[in-house]
Amino acid sequence: MGRDHSSLLDQGQIITIGIVGGGTMGSSIASQVLMSGLSAVVIETKTDAVERARARVLGTLKRARERGFISLASEVADARLMVTTDYASLRASSLVIESVPEIVELKRDVLTQVRDVVGESIPIGSNTSSIAIGSLQEGLKSAERVGGLHFFNPVPASSLIEIVVGPMTSEATIEGFRQLAELLGKASIVVKDAPGFATSRLGVALGLEAIRMLEEGIASAEDIDQAMALGYKHPIGPLRLTDLVGLDVRLAIARYLEQQLGARFSPPELLVSMVEAGNLGKKSGRGFFVW
Repeated sequence: MGRDHSSLLDQGQIITIGIVGGGTMGSSIASQVLMSGLSAVVIETKTDAVERARARVLGTLKRARERGFISLASEVADARLMVTTDYASLRASSLVIESVPEIVELKRDVLTQVRDVVGESIPIGSNTSSIAIGSLQEGLKSAERVGGLHFFNPVPASSLIEIVVGPMTSEATIEGFRQLAELLGKASIVVKDAPGFATSRLGVALGLEAIRMLEEGIASAEDIDQAMALGYKHPIGPLRLTDLVGLDVRLAIARYLEQQLGARFSPPELLVSMVEAGNLGKKSGRGFFVW
C-alpha cells in the first residue's frame, strides 16, 4: 500500500507525482512536474499510448530546453519519467492526479483504481474543469483525501492551479494541494465545489460570447481576440484559447453548465457545427484558427 505522506515538502528525497492520463493535459502536467525537479509516473490505458505519452512529455521539455527556459538535461528527465499501463507503479507517489476525459463514470473508475493501489492516506486530485467533486467522492474510500486540482493548458506557461473543495475534502488534503502548487511554482486559489468552479464558469462564459459574436459577424476571430488581448490585457484571446483547450472539450463543458446553470451557457450553433465537422482546434489542425 502507499506510504503516509503528512507533508509533501518535508521529504528528503525526490518526490514522485502520479498522473493518470497521458493526453494533452496529463502530459503537460507531467512536463511541469519534471521541470520542477520532481519525478513523474504517468499511467496510460493502452500499451500503444505509452510511447505517445512519453513523446509528448519529452517533446515539451525539449522545446523548453531549446528556447532556454530550462536547463534540465534530457537524460535526467528521461530517468525521472515513467510511463506505463501498470497502476501498481503509483505506489511510490506522494500525490496522484487524475487527468482523464470529462466523463463522470470514467473518472470515478480511475479514482477507485488509484485508491486501491496507493492506500487511504495519499491525496488524489481530479484535474476536472467542470465536474462536481462531490459526484466523484460518492461511495469512494477515503473520499476526504480527494479534491479538485484544476490545471490550465499549457501547464508550464500557466501561473495558476485551482483547488476545488468537495463536500468531504479535508483540510489536510487542501494543504497537500497547496504544497504541490508551491513545488510546481504556481499560485493557487481555493474555491467551493460548484458547477464550473470559478475559472471555467467565467472562462466558458467569455468564450461562448466570443463565438456568438463571430457567428453574428460582429468581428473576425482575430479582431475579437485582439480586443481582449490589447483592450483587457488577457494573455490570449478567448477564441485562440478555445482552440488550445479543444472545441469538443469546451462544448462538453458548455452543455454540462447549461444543464446545471441554465440557458446562458447554451452552446452556439457555430461551436456545435465545428465540432461535428471535426474542427477541434489545435489538436486537429483547424478551429477558429489554422494551426
